[in-house]
Amino acid sequence: MNRTAPSEALCGLSVFERGWLSSNNVLIHEAREGEGAVLVDTSHCLHADQTIALLCAALQPGERLAAVVNTHLHSDHCGGNAAVQRTFGQVPVFIPDGPWQAVHVWDEEALSYRATGQRCERFTASGTVTPDERLRCGGRDWQVLAAPGHDPDSVILFDARHGVLLSADALWENGVGVIFPELEGESAFDDAAAVLNLIESLPVAWVVPGHGAPFRDVAGALERARKRVDGWRRDPMRHARHAAKVLLKYHLLEEQRQSITRLHLWAGATPLLREIWTRLGCPSRSLHVWCDELVAELIASGAAAREGADVLNA
Repeated sequence: MNRTAPSEALCGLSVFERGWLSSNNVLIHEAREGEGAVLVDTSHCLHADQTIALLCAALQPGERLAAVVNTHLHSDHCGGNAAVQRTFGQVPVFIPDGPWQAVHVWDEEALSYRATGQRCERFTASGTVTPDERLRCGGRDWQVLAAPGHDPDSVILFDARHGVLLSADALWENGVGVIFPELEGESAFDDAAAVLNLIESLPVAWVVPGHGAPFRDVAGALERARKRVDGWRRDPMRHARHAAKVLLKYHLLEEQRQSITRLHLWAGATPLLREIWTRLGCPSRSLHVWCDELVAELIASGAAAREGADVLNA
């Protein structure tokens, strides 16, 4: 969905509000002729054709795409990079500096795609965005801020003059993204909470999140996000089980429909899901039985459906 700017603060931005498999994209239009537009995040590779169509429709006559900036490299945020580069002539892509080497050699283990069992098409990075630097585009100064928690290398972008925050998965209107480092044995709940404190300290008028519509109730969103993170900190196993269901749901979003047998095979071949299964003390019952329990919970919540031997995204 392409939402036009709902206020003066968002003038010059086109926000492509996507679903939960694909992140939102923000097109920062050029402020001066010839400067070119900048696209923040490109969504999932399965939706690359839609990303290109939305981008082509939003670019103004004569306006070129000058660059892509990724807030982080989860596959729902950068999966369209390669398609954008093919379509727009190897447009430069700028990524957080942490995964630079992993992208250069395309190390799917370091980039988490193998661990999470997710897809991402290989792309070429031209440079990095570093916390505390400023990006000048669209007639705005965007401050790059570190946003560890959901992803240790994630960044968010803040335009102080207009009070616009591109928050990626650090803050949604009703929560935050899974704190992935916690699933790998690293402490990151405090990092996520610190990013929420950072956002509270900024004069934010509008938040354009990585998922969901732009919103203005920053205080309410922060309160809901803090409750979520605090609850996870008090009960890390609840966070781990939530993450396992997110991984399953994400896989169903990619596949749309899959037999329970093939879903079991995928679960067995996904290292992070197996790690969560072990951490929750579930080896006393098989991974397949545990996977079936998670699927049943997704069905009960309306996030999946069952049709004979197949599990369907819902």
